[in-house]
Amino acid sequence: MKKMQVQGVHHITMIGADRQTSIDFWEGVLGMPFIFEQPNLDVPEESHLYFDPGDGVLMTVFTREDRVVDATPNPEGIGNLHHIAFTVSRATYTQVAARLDERGVKHSGEIDRGFMDSIYFRDPLGQLVELASYKFVPPAGVTPGEVLLEAHRLRVAEGAYNITDAHLADAIELLTKRTRQSLSDERDGRHAYTRSRRPA
Repeated sequence: MKKMQVQGVHHITMIGADRQTSIDFWEGVLGMPFIFEQPNLDVPEESHLYFDPGDGVLMTVFTREDRVVDATPNPEGIGNLHHIAFTVSRATYTQVAARLDERGVKHSGEIDRGFMDSIYFRDPLGQLVELASYKFVPPAGVTPGEVLLEAHRLRVAEGAYNITDAHLADAIELLTKRTRQSLSDERDGRHAYTRSRRPA
């Protein structure tokens, strides 16, 4: 039996309340441009809103004007969505807590996840949202997932509890050696400063 090989997330669809609540949150809070809208083709009395998070994956929301906003946290249980995580730059990440505070939105505060930093809060309809910023930049042509796979292997070999900055740095070095050619036969670290004769 052959796999049905996926190549990425196409879109994620949420059940929304009224149209404006979705626009105010997805575009007005998270900055996702509202790019188009049409009827829900399966339920014509609903509207289907599309938002662009910035990486080609769409966030979509089914809305109806007769639905009431309910901020009760979504139930946690087997088969239920726990949270949705979105990538933010480091510059944005360092501003998230203050910008949520300005809106009176409760949040987790900044959390160090070893390979990324995260902050959690709930949307107006009770869905848990995470804004995350990786602690690393992958080498050109390498995905974050490839860096994390290599860092995981290093972590397991070391017997460490979780991925740390050292695992990430070593993973990036290994992946750079693997994906970039060099005229040098020996590419391990060297002590270049030992040959220097200039005074300090």
